[in-house]
Amino acid sequence: MAKEKNFEENMLELEAIVKKLESGDVPLDDAINAYTDAMKLAKNCDKKLKSAEEQIHKILNEDGKLEDFVVSEEE
Repeated sequence: MAKEKNFEENMLELEAIVKKLESGDVPLDDAINAYTDAMKLAKNCDKKLKSAEEQIHKILNEDGKLEDFVVSEEE
């Protein structure tokens, strides 16, 4: 089984596909396949970002449990 790429690897691959498509030198069938691959990569990156955001909003309590991190604004 292939190792899942990390966020940075996915972004580099996505950027390469975008540059390739922007060049305009890609046959239509290849462009469609590249676009499909790019959409999959973008979805994977979005999923990883949302997961990271959820983790950032959690805090580890003294008892080892995770709970939402809330900043109270005092006037």
